[in-house]
Amino acid sequence: MSVNIAFLSTYPPRECGLATFTQDLIVNLDNNCRLNKTSVIAVSDKNYCYDKKVFFELKQQDRKSYIETAKRINNSDIDLLVIEHEYGIFGGECGEYLLDFIASLKTPFITTVHTVLINPSAKQKEILQILAQKSQQVVTMAKSTIPLLNKIYGISLEKIMFIPHGVPCCKTMSRKQLKVQHKLQGRTVISTFGLLSPNKGLEYGIEAVAQVVKKHPEVLYLILGQTHPGIKRESGESYREQLEAMVKSYGLSNNIQFVNKYLTQQEIIEYLQLSDIYMTPYLNKEQAVSGTLAYAIGYGRIVVSTPYTYAKEMLANGRGLLAEFQDSKSLAKCLNFLIENPKVRTEMEKRTIQFGKQMMWDQVADLYAKLFDRIIKQLSEDEAMVG
Repeated sequence: MSVNIAFLSTYPPRECGLATFTQDLIVNLDNNCRLNKTSVIAVSDKNYCYDKKVFFELKQQDRKSYIETAKRINNSDIDLLVIEHEYGIFGGECGEYLLDFIASLKTPFITTVHTVLINPSAKQKEILQILAQKSQQVVTMAKSTIPLLNKIYGISLEKIMFIPHGVPCCKTMSRKQLKVQHKLQGRTVISTFGLLSPNKGLEYGIEAVAQVVKKHPEVLYLILGQTHPGIKRESGESYREQLEAMVKSYGLSNNIQFVNKYLTQQEIIEYLQLSDIYMTPYLNKEQAVSGTLAYAIGYGRIVVSTPYTYAKEMLANGRGLLAEFQDSKSLAKCLNFLIENPKVRTEMEKRTIQFGKQMMWDQVADLYAKLFDRIIKQLSEDEAMVG
């Protein structure tokens, strides 16, 4: 059976985690024999030079574009649409322009939720409820969000499906070899990667490292990634400059380094592979999914993190340590424990590597392909019964 799946999402070269997620999923779906064709309706906040995967664009802040895009999909050969939902990528209050799109859409769709709020505003709750009501299926990447979707948003458990966040499978050199290549022999490497923004809590990570290096001067903390484009448009590089000023004031130029660039996938994986510990001192308690944390777990890194929703799920059963929010002493205590207990670290790493195997993109894409196959068969059967 010929199947045409399209995705409504941001897409590279737009620099955001959702864009990378969608591209990775499509690349792996294209390697799956279950599907015939994939394409993208790209949500654009400015002009981008997209590749041939992009069927057409939806202009993020143009309300008319939402209705026009829905009509264009209705008149296409798309069998099933996948809406990658994040409140911030759609226009209007809390992304409410998406409701205009859904009201005009006749093509069946599923929704993948990238944010599930515990205390949503009335508008945020309404948007997700309508999305779920009209979706064939709602996919979540964290098991912990299933009861939230059910109890807070009233979505039936039968409509919710868990599929883990995907992680690319790339071959790299060993940690030892990579440390030699980067001239980091003898260093204990801690890292954080992703687009920089104030909700990442990196100031607490820096304060924690300032305490750790008093006992362990060999520690190197790598802060990897450029400032988030949205933050840069609003406030320039003020957050990065604040962090750099902290490093200077603590005299940590030998212990904390910034890699100020948008990292390629291969670079991300190599930096993760050479890291001994991964740290996410994030501030948002409700963060349901983190692509950066998923990558770290997928590559078997031991993680020290604040206890946001996704971290609590990913670090369960001894796959890392949880520190308190906005508490550099708590982070430092966790880091010191891991540095000073190599046997514990080795055992944690083994558990994390084993857990991370289920998150490789080829396996995750197969779960999506099976889901699409099931939905399209059900739709065909329903249509036949009506006919």
